[in-house]
Amino acid sequence: MSLVDAARVFVQCGGLVILSFGAVKIAYVPLALYFNWFHRSKPPKHRYSVLSQRPLVSVIVPGYNEAVVITKCVESILASRYLRLEVILVDDGSTDSTPRIMAGLAEQYDRVRFLSQTNAGKGAALNNGIDAAHGDILMFVDADGIFAPDTLMNMLEGFDHPKVGAVCGDDRPVNLNRVQTMMLAVLSHVGTGLVRRALSLLHCLPIVSGNIGAFRSELVRQMGGFHEDTLGEDLELTWRVYKAGYRVRFQPSALVYAESPSTMGGLWRQRVRWSRGLLQTLRMHVGMLGRRRYGLFGMFLVFNAITMVVIPVLQLAILAVLPFLYIAGEGPVPGQVFAILGWLGLFVSLALVCFSIGLNRSWQDLRFLWTLPLWPFYSVFVGLALASAIVKEIRGTPAKWNKLQRTGVISVIAAEAKLPKEVSA
Repeated sequence: MSLVDAARVFVQCGGLVILSFGAVKIAYVPLALYFNWFHRSKPPKHRYSVLSQRPLVSVIVPGYNEAVVITKCVESILASRYLRLEVILVDDGSTDSTPRIMAGLAEQYDRVRFLSQTNAGKGAALNNGIDAAHGDILMFVDADGIFAPDTLMNMLEGFDHPKVGAVCGDDRPVNLNRVQTMMLAVLSHVGTGLVRRALSLLHCLPIVSGNIGAFRSELVRQMGGFHEDTLGEDLELTWRVYKAGYRVRFQPSALVYAESPSTMGGLWRQRVRWSRGLLQTLRMHVGMLGRRRYGLFGMFLVFNAITMVVIPVLQLAILAVLPFLYIAGEGPVPGQVFAILGWLGLFVSLALVCFSIGLNRSWQDLRFLWTLPLWPFYSVFVGLALASAIVKEIRGTPAKWNKLQRTGVISVIAAEAKLPKEVSA
């Protein structure tokens, strides 16, 4: 077999693998619909949830150089309709005015406490907050998060079974002032509106977002809190919840508005950090992959590893080989077939996004569908970020929090309207 023939076979077989795994994800559509029906079909009075027990909720907010956003975050939490809460602010050795602002908020509001530590990373800041927390439920929120008034109550309703150990809310972009953030707003609906619903129904939701996640305090302490040597501390802790025999639930009505990366550099650093967190978690819990003792979640982890690690690398390899084939005059598929696949992919992507936006009842975000031509470039961008993460992990490059530079931009009216002008503790 010549080099050209080998390259053509590689591209054709690789393309079939990518299409096959992509086709499997179509099953998320009926699962997401069933999720909505299942949770709406049972009358509230017949539902079990820890909300009826009125537990104390400890909202832990770690921060590093968050002066631009921390005040709005805290005020939105204190404006919650659920009153049995405490807010624990943990400064991770900030070099701006964050410590002073946090200390001022603690003096102003009785339900706010302030902790300070030398710079040690997000995991250490979270564990510091856990040690100081008194709540039955621990909720972890990034410093740019803006709560809706009913976010806390909806999160507590997500604990609808004694074996639910953690609940993940729905994070929405708040800074829709750039082309990049508009695109991310549309794409996020597929991950939150569609995928989280489907995977929650299957008891396979792989991550409780560090920006809007709640855990049973007793369970977190039993597991020893967060690992401080990983960039994916939220992902890793979620997998330990499953390992401990508990479930993870998605609560789409529990909303928090937070910033998306507004620059290419910020997006690159975020995606590399997320990819390194996934790789580190896979390495730490490789024994969970495919293990029947963890139920369907163990089998899902194999699928997840392939789609999140193998497929993006395979896409990059195919893109690298394609120019060689076309220069040699040996396209991998006939032009007509390529055109059909392209239009089919466009139609399916558009349908999935519109469906996901509908699930989230965020019809206003349809105005950003014009970003559709950017999505293929974003896919390549994510693949390159993963490749960079793999190289960094192989080299053992030190892991840093490397958080986003906040802008304080609020361009979502729904979020801005929920910010109180004056909040009493």
